[in-house]
Amino acid sequence: MIVTRPFPTPRLDHIDPFLLLDRMGPVTHGPGEAKGAPDHPHRGFETVTYILDGAIEHEDSQGNRGRIGAGDVQWMTAGSGVIHSEMPSEEIRHKGGRLHGFQLWVNLPRRDKMMKPRYQELRASEIPTATSADGRVTVTVIAGESLGTRASIDTRTPIMYLHVRLAAGASFTQAIPATYNAFAFIVSGQAAFGNRLARENDMVLFGRDGDAVTITTESGAELLLIGGVPLDEPVARYGPFVMNSLGEIRQAMIDYQSGRFGEIG
Repeated sequence: MIVTRPFPTPRLDHIDPFLLLDRMGPVTHGPGEAKGAPDHPHRGFETVTYILDGAIEHEDSQGNRGRIGAGDVQWMTAGSGVIHSEMPSEEIRHKGGRLHGFQLWVNLPRRDKMMKPRYQELRASEIPTATSADGRVTVTVIAGESLGTRASIDTRTPIMYLHVRLAAGASFTQAIPATYNAFAFIVSGQAAFGNRLARENDMVLFGRDGDAVTITTESGAELLLIGGVPLDEPVARYGPFVMNSLGEIRQAMIDYQSGRFGEIG
């Protein structure tokens, strides 16, 4: 699997409340080539998986299992802990095929880190889509609100997650509360943010000095626009465990190693 990771990097640890963004692919696998992420633990944060092409299959120690296909979103709140498996679909593993998607890690506030794990899975048809008056901008509203359309996902803290598609010559303005940390990731094409021009795989960080961002493109672009209220809490992380102190990380490791996260049956 080809993975692009805009953050964390040696220069950018996280963008509070976001811990990590991975772009999976786009890649076309041959038969038997596709690899995934077999059984692994999570505690203290959320994973948001958004598939653009192909499909992945998941199961966990809570007894949940399912398939996330093109346009679908899984918002998994790990909370107190789960063992989780994410694999390319059986068809892609055996016969090959195209796979492309994103996974965003969202930190949980201290009060929610030990909450009961939960899933929100939305099919593409269940995710609201908004279109600009001139028809040149389409926004998939995964979280938050855009062009008067509100998402159906419930988030633990205020979060915006938009997939924006702009036709050639389009312009789009999105309100961003001054309390948010926000960034854009260019999926394809190129777009201008004021005097900053960004191309595919570029990430643009926004300062908290205004209440809107305007995006323009000459040739067309596709991008993710993500923001949220920072938690302003200590972050202690070790692999798939994200807590507020090293002591809580040690306890997470003890709980995992002693089997308290359960197992995938």
